[in-house]
Amino acid sequence: MRATYSQPGRQRKNRILKRAKGFRGGRSRLIRTATEATERADAFAFAGRRQRKRHFRQLWIARLSAAVQAHGMLYSRFIHGVQKAGIKLNRKELSELAIHDPNTFGKLVGQAKAAIA
Repeated sequence: MRATYSQPGRQRKNRILKRAKGFRGGRSRLIRTATEATERADAFAFAGRRQRKRHFRQLWIARLSAAVQAHGMLYSRFIHGVQKAGIKLNRKELSELAIHDPNTFGKLVGQAKAAIA
């Protein structure tokens, strides 16, 4: 008599195959390759959650750099000036201001310049 999946084993197998649904080829149908594929996907997802934070910060810095250059200033000097002026806005908030409210951002740039000088 051949060995079959017991209930816990079947549940474990079905849980893995359900997570591998939509994967190409045997990765969605064969338990061994599906297990490898889902473990690999988990590893990429874990790393991706950390990379997302880095990528957004890079985006904000690039936006700020472009916006500050339009006012004749360097990004690093601007950040230094913002800190010296005691402005408690982070890079995300500053980049949103630069996009949606350029007038206010221009005033902030002026304050940063004044704090450095």
